[in-house]
Amino acid sequence: MPRRLLHVSAADGTALRVALGELRAELEVPEGFPPEVLAEAREAAGAPRMPAYDGTAVELFTLDPPGSVDLDQAMHLARREGGGFRVHYAIADVAAFVTPGGALDAEAHRRVSTLYFPDKRVPLHPPELSEGAASLLPGQERPALLWRFDLDADGAVTATDVRRAKVRSRARLDYATVQHAIDTGTADEPVALLREIGTLREALEVARGGISLNVPEQEIAERGGDYVLEYRAPRPADGWNAQISLLTGMAAADRMIRSGTGILRTLPSAPDGSVARLRRVAHALDVDWPEGTSYSAVIRSLDPRRETHAAFLQECTALLRGAGYTVFRSGETPEHTTHAAVAAPYTHCTAPLRRLADRYAGEICLAAVAGTEPPGWVLDGLAALPRQMSEGAQRAHHVERECVDLIEAALLRDRVGEVFDAYVIDVRDGDPRAGTVHLDAPAVVGRVQAPPGAPPLPLGHRLRVRLTAAAPGRAKVMFAPA
Repeated sequence: MPRRLLHVSAADGTALRVALGELRAELEVPEGFPPEVLAEAREAAGAPRMPAYDGTAVELFTLDPPGSVDLDQAMHLARREGGGFRVHYAIADVAAFVTPGGALDAEAHRRVSTLYFPDKRVPLHPPELSEGAASLLPGQERPALLWRFDLDADGAVTATDVRRAKVRSRARLDYATVQHAIDTGTADEPVALLREIGTLREALEVARGGISLNVPEQEIAERGGDYVLEYRAPRPADGWNAQISLLTGMAAADRMIRSGTGILRTLPSAPDGSVARLRRVAHALDVDWPEGTSYSAVIRSLDPRRETHAAFLQECTALLRGAGYTVFRSGETPEHTTHAAVAAPYTHCTAPLRRLADRYAGEICLAAVAGTEPPGWVLDGLAALPRQMSEGAQRAHHVERECVDLIEAALLRDRVGEVFDAYVIDVRDGDPRAGTVHLDAPAVVGRVQAPPGAPPLPLGHRLRVRLTAAAPGRAKVMFAPA
Protein backbone atom coordinates (compact mmCIF):
# COMPACT_ATOMS: atom_id res chain seq x y z
CA MET A 1 0.00 0.00 0.00
CA PRO A 2 1.25 3.46 -0.82
CA ARG A 3 3.11 5.75 1.52
CA ARG A 4 3.64 9.41 0.69
CA LEU A 5 7.38 9.74 0.19
CA LEU A 6 9.48 12.85 0.73
CA HIS A 7 13.20 13.29 0.11
CA VAL A 8 15.57 16.11 0.97
CA SER A 9 18.40 16.00 -1.54
CA ALA A 10 20.27 19.19 -2.38
CA ALA A 11 18.11 21.57 -0.36
CA ASP A 12 19.63 23.89 2.24
CA GLY A 13 19.06 21.73 5.26
CA THR A 14 19.86 23.98 8.22
CA ALA A 15 16.44 25.31 9.21
CA LEU A 16 14.66 22.23 7.95
CA ARG A 17 16.87 19.75 9.76
CA VAL A 18 16.60 21.69 12.99
CA ALA A 19 12.81 21.65 12.65
CA LEU A 20 12.82 17.91 11.90
CA GLY A 21 14.94 17.28 14.98
CA GLU A 22 12.49 19.31 17.06
CA LEU A 23 9.60 17.33 15.57
CA ARG A 24 11.23 14.03 16.58
CA ALA A 25 11.77 15.35 20.09
CA GLU A 26 8.14 16.54 20.29
CA LEU A 27 6.86 13.13 19.18
CA GLU A 28 9.31 11.37 21.54
CA VAL A 29 10.79 9.44 18.64
CA PRO A 30 13.79 7.48 19.91
CA GLU A 31 17.14 8.54 18.48
CA GLY A 32 18.81 5.21 19.23
CA PHE A 33 18.35 1.84 20.89
CA PRO A 34 18.86 1.01 24.59
CA PRO A 35 22.15 -0.77 25.38
CA GLU A 36 20.44 -4.04 26.29
CA VAL A 37 18.62 -4.09 22.93
CA LEU A 38 21.85 -3.45 21.02
CA ALA A 39 23.63 -6.16 23.00
CA GLU A 40 20.91 -8.69 22.24
CA ALA A 41 20.91 -7.69 18.56
CA ARG A 42 24.67 -8.18 18.31
CA GLU A 43 24.44 -11.59 19.93
CA ALA A 44 21.57 -12.65 17.67
CA ALA A 45 23.39 -11.37 14.57
CA GLY A 46 26.29 -13.66 15.38
CA ALA A 47 24.19 -16.76 16.00
CA PRO A 48 20.86 -16.74 14.11
CA ARG A 49 18.61 -19.83 14.18
CA MET A 50 19.39 -21.18 10.71
CA PRO A 51 16.84 -23.56 9.14
CA ALA A 52 17.73 -27.05 7.98
CA TYR A 53 16.26 -26.71 4.48
CA ASP A 54 18.79 -25.41 1.95
CA GLY A 55 17.25 -23.05 -0.59
CA THR A 56 20.49 -21.44 -1.72
CA ALA A 57 20.20 -23.05 -5.18
CA VAL A 58 17.34 -20.63 -5.96
CA GLU A 59 19.02 -17.68 -7.67
CA LEU A 60 17.23 -14.83 -5.94
CA PHE A 61 17.56 -11.11 -6.59
CA THR A 62 16.30 -8.09 -4.64
CA LEU A 63 14.61 -5.04 -6.11
CA ASP A 64 14.62 -1.86 -4.05
CA PRO A 65 15.42 1.87 -4.30
CA PRO A 66 19.11 2.66 -4.92
CA GLY A 67 21.28 2.36 -1.82
CA SER A 68 18.76 0.33 0.19
CA VAL A 69 20.31 -2.09 2.65
CA ASP A 70 17.28 -3.13 4.75
CA LEU A 71 16.19 -5.79 2.25
CA ASP A 72 13.06 -7.68 3.31
CA GLN A 73 12.33 -9.59 0.08
CA ALA A 74 14.10 -11.37 -2.75
CA MET A 75 12.59 -13.19 -5.71
CA HIS A 76 13.24 -15.60 -8.55
CA LEU A 77 10.93 -15.89 -11.57
CA ALA A 78 10.88 -18.76 -14.04
CA ARG A 79 8.72 -20.42 -16.68
CA ARG A 80 7.25 -23.84 -15.93
CA GLU A 81 7.38 -26.74 -18.30
CA GLY A 82 4.01 -27.05 -19.97
CA GLY A 83 3.15 -23.39 -19.45
CA GLY A 84 2.72 -20.93 -16.63
CA PHE A 85 5.27 -19.63 -14.17
CA ARG A 86 6.99 -20.40 -10.87
CA VAL A 87 7.68 -17.57 -8.42
CA HIS A 88 10.00 -17.95 -5.46
CA TYR A 89 9.70 -15.14 -2.93
CA ALA A 90 12.00 -15.06 0.08
CA ILE A 91 11.12 -12.90 3.10
CA ALA A 92 13.64 -12.09 5.83
CA ASP A 93 13.09 -14.36 8.84
CA VAL A 94 13.21 -11.88 11.70
CA ALA A 95 11.97 -14.52 14.13
CA ALA A 96 15.30 -16.32 13.64
CA PHE A 97 16.96 -13.43 15.50
CA VAL A 98 14.33 -12.23 17.99
CA THR A 99 13.74 -14.12 21.23
CA PRO A 100 10.08 -13.76 22.34
CA GLY A 101 9.86 -11.71 25.51
CA GLY A 102 13.45 -10.46 25.22
CA ALA A 103 14.66 -6.87 25.10
CA LEU A 104 14.73 -6.84 21.29
CA ASP A 105 11.16 -8.13 21.10
CA ALA A 106 9.91 -5.62 23.66
CA GLU A 107 11.54 -2.72 21.80
CA ALA A 108 9.96 -3.83 18.51
CA HIS A 109 6.55 -3.83 20.19
CA ARG A 110 7.16 -0.30 21.43
CA ARG A 111 8.20 0.96 18.00
CA VAL A 112 5.77 -1.15 15.89
CA SER A 113 7.16 0.09 12.54
CA THR A 114 10.00 1.97 10.91
CA LEU A 115 9.34 5.72 10.77
CA TYR A 116 10.41 7.69 7.70
CA PHE A 117 11.56 11.30 7.90
CA PRO A 118 12.91 13.28 4.93
CA ASP A 119 16.40 13.35 6.42
CA LYS A 120 16.57 9.92 8.09
CA ARG A 121 14.61 6.87 9.07
CA VAL A 122 14.04 5.49 12.56
CA PRO A 123 14.18 1.69 12.20
CA LEU A 124 12.06 -0.94 13.88
CA HIS A 125 15.12 -3.10 14.59
CA PRO A 126 18.76 -2.13 15.26
CA PRO A 127 20.87 -1.69 12.10
CA GLU A 128 22.96 -4.74 13.12
CA LEU A 129 19.90 -6.75 12.09
CA SER A 130 17.82 -4.60 9.73
CA GLU A 131 20.81 -3.54 7.61
CA GLY A 132 23.07 -6.46 8.38
CA ALA A 133 22.53 -10.00 9.60
CA ALA A 134 18.78 -10.24 8.85
CA SER A 135 18.81 -8.30 5.57
CA LEU A 136 18.80 -10.31 2.33
CA LEU A 137 22.03 -8.76 1.12
CA PRO A 138 23.66 -10.31 -1.95
CA GLY A 139 26.18 -13.07 -1.49
CA GLN A 140 25.17 -13.77 2.12
CA GLU A 141 23.44 -16.85 3.52
CA ARG A 142 20.35 -15.78 5.41
CA PRO A 143 17.39 -17.43 7.18
CA ALA A 144 14.17 -16.68 5.31
CA LEU A 145 10.59 -17.70 4.77
CA LEU A 146 10.70 -19.05 1.22
CA TRP A 147 7.36 -18.89 -0.59
CA ARG A 148 6.77 -20.82 -3.80
CA PHE A 149 3.89 -20.00 -6.15
CA ASP A 150 2.88 -21.87 -9.27
CA LEU A 151 0.92 -19.67 -11.68
CA ASP A 152 -1.01 -20.61 -14.80
CA ALA A 153 -0.57 -18.89 -18.16
CA ASP A 154 -2.90 -16.07 -17.02
CA GLY A 155 -0.95 -15.43 -13.82
CA ALA A 156 -3.50 -17.04 -11.47
CA VAL A 157 -2.19 -19.06 -8.53
CA THR A 158 -2.55 -22.85 -8.84
CA ALA A 159 -0.32 -23.96 -5.94
CA THR A 160 1.33 -22.35 -2.90
CA ASP A 161 3.95 -23.43 -0.40
CA VAL A 162 6.02 -21.71 2.29
CA ARG A 163 8.82 -23.04 4.49
CA ARG A 164 11.80 -21.86 6.45
CA ALA A 165 14.92 -22.00 4.31
CA LYS A 166 18.50 -20.91 4.13
CA VAL A 167 18.78 -18.61 1.08
CA ARG A 168 21.36 -16.52 -0.71
CA SER A 169 20.53 -13.56 -2.94
CA ARG A 170 22.65 -13.21 -6.06
CA ALA A 171 22.09 -9.55 -6.94
CA ARG A 172 20.81 -6.27 -5.48
CA LEU A 173 18.93 -4.41 -8.23
CA ASP A 174 17.17 -1.05 -8.30
CA TYR A 175 14.06 0.04 -10.18
CA ALA A 176 15.75 2.28 -12.74
CA THR A 177 18.27 -0.41 -13.71
CA VAL A 178 15.61 -3.09 -14.04
CA GLN A 179 13.27 -0.82 -16.00
CA HIS A 180 16.03 0.10 -18.45
CA ALA A 181 17.09 -3.53 -18.90
CA ILE A 182 13.52 -4.67 -19.54
CA ASP A 183 12.76 -1.77 -21.91
CA THR A 184 15.91 -2.37 -23.95
CA GLY A 185 15.53 -6.15 -24.04
CA THR A 186 18.83 -6.73 -22.23
CA ALA A 187 17.37 -8.26 -19.05
CA ASP A 188 18.02 -11.94 -18.35
CA GLU A 189 14.86 -14.03 -18.11
CA PRO A 190 14.43 -14.09 -14.32
CA VAL A 191 14.32 -10.28 -14.40
CA ALA A 192 12.59 -9.97 -17.79
CA LEU A 193 9.71 -12.10 -16.50
CA LEU A 194 8.88 -9.41 -13.96
CA ARG A 195 7.06 -7.46 -16.67
CA GLU A 196 5.20 -10.49 -18.01
CA ILE A 197 4.07 -11.77 -14.63
CA GLY A 198 3.45 -8.28 -13.23
CA THR A 199 1.28 -7.34 -16.20
CA LEU A 200 -0.76 -10.54 -15.88
CA ARG A 201 -1.28 -9.91 -12.18
CA GLU A 202 -2.34 -6.32 -12.90
CA ALA A 203 -4.96 -7.63 -15.33
CA LEU A 204 -6.28 -9.98 -12.64
CA GLU A 205 -6.41 -7.05 -10.23
CA VAL A 206 -8.53 -5.09 -12.69
CA ALA A 207 -10.84 -8.08 -13.18
CA ARG A 208 -11.52 -8.44 -9.46
CA GLY A 209 -12.02 -4.66 -8.99
CA GLY A 210 -8.79 -3.90 -7.14
CA ILE A 211 -6.88 -0.63 -7.16
CA SER A 212 -3.16 0.05 -7.13
CA LEU A 213 -2.33 3.69 -6.49
CA ASN A 214 0.84 4.62 -8.37
CA VAL A 215 1.45 7.45 -5.95
CA PRO A 216 4.29 9.74 -7.09
CA GLU A 217 7.08 10.67 -4.72
CA GLN A 218 7.45 14.27 -3.69
CA GLU A 219 11.04 15.42 -4.03
CA ILE A 220 12.97 18.60 -3.37
CA ALA A 221 15.22 19.23 -6.36
CA GLU A 222 17.65 21.94 -7.38
CA ARG A 223 16.76 24.00 -10.45
CA GLY A 224 19.17 26.76 -11.45
CA GLY A 225 20.21 27.54 -7.91
CA ASP A 226 16.64 27.45 -6.58
CA TYR A 227 14.87 24.53 -4.93
CA VAL A 228 11.53 23.19 -6.08
CA LEU A 229 9.12 20.61 -4.70
CA GLU A 230 8.07 18.28 -7.47
CA TYR A 231 6.62 14.83 -8.11
CA ARG A 232 8.55 11.80 -9.38
CA ALA A 233 6.31 9.38 -11.20
CA PRO A 234 6.77 5.69 -10.34
CA ARG A 235 8.06 3.38 -13.06
CA PRO A 236 6.12 0.38 -14.38
CA ALA A 237 8.69 -1.84 -12.65
CA ASP A 238 7.55 -0.40 -9.29
CA GLY A 239 4.05 -1.67 -10.01
CA TRP A 240 5.18 -5.08 -11.27
CA ASN A 241 7.25 -5.57 -8.13
CA ALA A 242 4.30 -4.52 -5.97
CA GLN A 243 2.18 -7.21 -7.64
CA ILE A 244 4.54 -9.93 -6.40
CA SER A 245 4.20 -8.58 -2.87
CA LEU A 246 0.39 -8.40 -3.22
CA LEU A 247 0.36 -11.96 -4.53
CA THR A 248 2.16 -13.08 -1.37
CA GLY A 249 -0.10 -11.09 0.96
CA MET A 250 -3.21 -12.56 -0.66
CA ALA A 251 -1.85 -16.11 -0.49
CA ALA A 252 -0.92 -15.63 3.17
CA ALA A 253 -4.42 -14.35 3.97
CA ASP A 254 -5.94 -17.38 2.24
CA ARG A 255 -3.75 -19.71 4.31
CA MET A 256 -4.79 -17.94 7.50
CA ILE A 257 -8.50 -18.07 6.74
CA ARG A 258 -8.33 -21.78 5.93
CA SER A 259 -6.41 -22.49 9.14
CA GLY A 260 -8.81 -20.50 11.32
CA THR A 261 -6.13 -18.28 12.91
CA GLY A 262 -4.68 -15.09 11.53
CA ILE A 263 -4.28 -11.37 11.28
CA LEU A 264 -5.72 -9.69 8.19
CA ARG A 265 -5.25 -6.21 6.83
CA THR A 266 -8.80 -5.06 6.14
CA LEU A 267 -10.34 -1.96 4.56
CA PRO A 268 -14.05 -1.18 4.15
CA SER A 269 -15.37 0.15 0.87
CA ALA A 270 -14.88 3.89 0.40
CA PRO A 271 -17.85 5.84 1.79
CA ASP A 272 -19.91 7.90 -0.63
CA GLY A 273 -18.63 11.10 0.94
CA SER A 274 -15.02 10.24 0.10
CA VAL A 275 -15.88 9.46 -3.50
CA ALA A 276 -17.91 12.67 -3.81
CA ARG A 277 -14.95 14.65 -2.47
CA LEU A 278 -12.65 13.00 -5.01
CA ARG A 279 -15.06 13.99 -7.77
CA ARG A 280 -14.70 17.62 -6.66
CA VAL A 281 -10.92 17.30 -6.61
CA ALA A 282 -10.96 15.71 -10.08
CA HIS A 283 -13.03 18.61 -11.40
CA ALA A 284 -10.68 21.13 -9.82
CA LEU A 285 -7.62 19.46 -11.37
CA ASP A 286 -9.30 18.92 -14.74
CA VAL A 287 -9.10 15.13 -14.40
CA ASP A 288 -11.61 13.46 -16.71
CA TRP A 289 -14.20 11.46 -14.74
CA PRO A 290 -17.07 10.46 -17.05
CA GLU A 291 -20.48 9.93 -15.48
CA GLY A 292 -21.01 6.29 -14.55
CA THR A 293 -17.28 5.50 -14.44
CA SER A 294 -16.01 3.97 -11.20
CA TYR A 295 -13.21 5.68 -9.32
CA SER A 296 -11.06 2.55 -9.76
CA ALA A 297 -11.33 2.91 -13.55
CA VAL A 298 -10.48 6.61 -13.32
CA ILE A 299 -7.40 5.88 -11.20
CA ARG A 300 -6.16 3.31 -13.71
CA SER A 301 -6.51 5.83 -16.52
CA LEU A 302 -4.18 8.38 -14.93
CA ASP A 303 -0.66 9.23 -15.97
CA PRO A 304 1.42 9.95 -12.83
CA ARG A 305 3.92 11.87 -14.98
CA ARG A 306 1.33 14.65 -15.43
CA GLU A 307 1.39 17.05 -12.50
CA THR A 308 -2.39 17.35 -12.10
CA HIS A 309 -2.76 13.57 -12.26
CA ALA A 310 0.05 13.19 -9.72
CA ALA A 311 -1.73 15.60 -7.39
CA PHE A 312 -5.00 13.72 -7.81
CA LEU A 313 -3.32 10.41 -7.00
CA GLN A 314 -1.99 11.93 -3.79
CA GLU A 315 -5.55 12.87 -2.87
CA CYS A 316 -6.75 9.35 -3.71
CA THR A 317 -4.81 7.99 -0.73
CA ALA A 318 -7.81 9.22 1.30
CA LEU A 319 -9.60 6.11 0.02
CA LEU A 320 -7.28 4.03 2.17
CA ARG A 321 -8.35 5.68 5.40
CA GLY A 322 -10.08 3.27 7.70
CA ALA A 323 -7.69 0.38 7.05
CA GLY A 324 -7.02 -1.74 10.10
CA TYR A 325 -5.99 -5.15 11.34
CA THR A 326 -8.46 -7.91 12.13
CA VAL A 327 -7.41 -10.95 14.19
CA PHE A 328 -9.23 -14.25 14.58
CA ARG A 329 -8.58 -17.56 16.37
CA SER A 330 -10.03 -21.00 16.96
CA GLY A 331 -11.59 -21.26 13.53
CA GLU A 332 -13.89 -18.24 13.93
CA THR A 333 -13.38 -16.36 10.68
CA PRO A 334 -14.28 -12.68 11.07
CA GLU A 335 -17.31 -11.27 9.28
CA HIS A 336 -15.21 -8.80 7.29
CA THR A 337 -12.10 -10.27 5.66
CA THR A 338 -11.61 -8.16 2.52
CA HIS A 339 -9.32 -5.25 1.80
CA ALA A 340 -11.34 -3.01 -0.51
CA ALA A 341 -8.34 -1.71 -2.47
CA VAL A 342 -7.00 -5.23 -3.04
CA ALA A 343 -10.54 -6.55 -3.60
CA ALA A 344 -9.62 -9.77 -1.78
CA PRO A 345 -8.51 -10.97 1.65
CA TYR A 346 -5.01 -9.67 2.27
CA THR A 347 -2.40 -9.46 5.01
CA HIS A 348 0.88 -7.70 5.65
CA CYS A 349 3.62 -10.32 5.63
CA THR A 350 6.42 -9.15 3.29
CA ALA A 351 8.22 -6.49 5.36
CA PRO A 352 9.11 -7.94 8.79
CA LEU A 353 12.27 -5.83 9.06
CA ARG A 354 10.08 -2.73 8.99
CA ARG A 355 6.67 -3.79 10.36
CA LEU A 356 5.92 -5.79 13.52
CA ALA A 357 2.75 -7.57 12.34
CA ASP A 358 4.58 -9.25 9.45
CA ARG A 359 6.64 -11.39 11.86
CA TYR A 360 3.40 -12.73 13.35
CA ALA A 361 1.86 -13.33 9.94
CA GLY A 362 4.84 -15.36 8.79
CA GLU A 363 4.68 -17.66 11.80
CA ILE A 364 0.94 -18.23 11.35
CA CYS A 365 1.42 -19.17 7.70
CA LEU A 366 4.22 -21.61 8.51
CA ALA A 367 2.02 -23.28 11.10
CA ALA A 368 -0.93 -23.41 8.69
CA VAL A 369 1.13 -25.22 6.07
CA ALA A 370 2.50 -27.63 8.67
CA GLY A 371 -0.96 -28.26 10.12
CA THR A 372 0.14 -27.21 13.62
CA GLU A 373 -0.74 -24.49 16.10
CA PRO A 374 1.24 -21.24 15.82
CA PRO A 375 3.87 -20.69 18.55
CA GLY A 376 2.61 -19.63 21.96
CA TRP A 377 4.13 -16.15 21.70
CA VAL A 378 2.10 -15.58 18.52
CA LEU A 379 -1.18 -16.66 20.08
CA ASP A 380 -0.45 -14.70 23.26
CA GLY A 381 0.34 -11.48 21.41
CA LEU A 382 -2.24 -11.68 18.65
CA ALA A 383 -5.11 -9.94 20.45
CA ALA A 384 -3.06 -6.81 21.20
CA LEU A 385 -1.65 -6.45 17.67
CA PRO A 386 -4.52 -4.46 16.07
CA ARG A 387 -4.28 -1.77 18.76
CA GLN A 388 -0.48 -1.67 18.60
CA MET A 389 -0.42 -1.47 14.81
CA SER A 390 -3.19 1.14 14.78
CA GLU A 391 -1.28 3.34 17.21
CA GLY A 392 1.86 2.87 15.12
CA ALA A 393 0.01 3.79 11.92
CA GLN A 394 -1.40 6.93 13.54
CA ARG A 395 2.10 7.91 14.64
CA ALA A 396 3.46 7.29 11.12
CA HIS A 397 0.65 9.32 9.52
CA HIS A 398 1.25 12.17 11.95
CA VAL A 399 4.96 12.11 11.12
CA GLU A 400 4.11 12.20 7.42
CA ARG A 401 1.71 15.15 7.75
CA GLU A 402 4.12 17.14 9.87
CA CYS A 403 7.03 16.41 7.52
CA VAL A 404 5.00 17.59 4.53
CA ASP A 405 4.18 20.80 6.39
CA LEU A 406 7.81 21.33 7.36
CA ILE A 407 9.15 20.78 3.85
CA GLU A 408 6.58 23.07 2.27
CA ALA A 409 7.30 25.74 4.87
CA ALA A 410 11.06 25.40 4.29
CA LEU A 411 10.58 25.66 0.54
CA LEU A 412 8.39 28.75 0.74
CA ARG A 413 9.76 30.57 3.79
CA ASP A 414 11.36 33.32 1.69
CA ARG A 415 8.29 33.84 -0.49
CA VAL A 416 5.71 35.08 2.02
CA GLY A 417 3.63 37.77 0.31
CA GLU A 418 4.04 36.32 -3.19
CA VAL A 419 1.02 35.42 -5.31
CA PHE A 420 0.57 31.97 -6.88
CA ASP A 421 -1.81 30.38 -9.38
CA ALA A 422 -3.79 27.55 -7.81
CA TYR A 423 -6.86 25.33 -7.99
CA VAL A 424 -9.40 25.14 -5.16
CA ILE A 425 -9.65 21.39 -4.61
CA ASP A 426 -11.68 21.32 -1.41
CA VAL A 427 -13.91 23.55 0.71
CA ARG A 428 -14.47 22.88 4.40
CA ASP A 429 -17.94 21.77 5.40
CA GLY A 430 -19.60 24.52 7.43
CA ASP A 431 -17.08 27.20 6.41
CA PRO A 432 -17.09 27.94 2.65
CA ARG A 433 -14.26 30.48 3.10
CA ALA A 434 -11.78 27.81 4.28
CA GLY A 435 -10.39 25.01 2.18
CA THR A 436 -7.46 23.55 0.29
CA VAL A 437 -5.61 24.71 -2.81
CA HIS A 438 -3.16 22.99 -5.12
CA LEU A 439 -0.51 25.31 -6.54
CA ASP A 440 0.50 25.09 -10.18
CA ALA A 441 4.13 25.44 -9.07
CA PRO A 442 5.75 24.40 -6.81
CA ALA A 443 3.93 21.11 -6.13
CA VAL A 444 2.35 22.28 -2.89
CA VAL A 445 -1.07 21.48 -1.45
CA GLY A 446 -1.93 24.02 1.25
CA ARG A 447 -4.68 25.49 3.35
CA VAL A 448 -6.43 28.68 2.30
CA GLN A 449 -8.50 30.98 4.47
CA ALA A 450 -10.52 33.91 3.14
CA PRO A 451 -11.23 36.82 5.52
CA PRO A 452 -14.65 37.34 7.12
CA GLY A 453 -17.14 38.78 4.67
CA ALA A 454 -15.29 37.44 1.62
CA PRO A 455 -17.22 35.35 -0.92
CA PRO A 456 -17.07 31.54 -0.68
CA LEU A 457 -14.08 29.82 -2.22
CA PRO A 458 -14.77 28.77 -5.84
CA LEU A 459 -14.60 24.99 -5.52
CA GLY A 460 -13.22 23.39 -8.65
CA HIS A 461 -11.97 26.65 -10.14
CA ARG A 462 -8.69 28.51 -10.43
CA LEU A 463 -7.82 31.07 -7.78
CA ARG A 464 -4.91 33.45 -7.31
CA VAL A 465 -3.66 33.09 -3.73
CA ARG A 466 -1.16 34.97 -1.61
CA LEU A 467 1.21 33.16 0.75
CA THR A 468 0.56 34.53 4.24
CA ALA A 469 2.68 32.21 6.42
CA ALA A 470 5.56 29.75 6.04
CA ALA A 471 8.20 29.11 8.71
CA PRO A 472 9.57 25.62 9.43
CA GLY A 473 8.70 24.60 12.96
CA ARG A 474 6.80 27.81 13.68
CA ALA A 475 4.14 28.51 11.05
CA LYS A 476 2.64 26.06 8.59
CA VAL A 477 2.01 27.12 5.01
CA MET A 478 -1.15 29.24 4.74
CA PHE A 479 -2.69 31.10 1.84
CA ALA A 480 -5.39 33.72 1.38
CA PRO A 481 -7.23 34.74 -1.78
CA ALA A 482 -5.17 37.40 -3.54
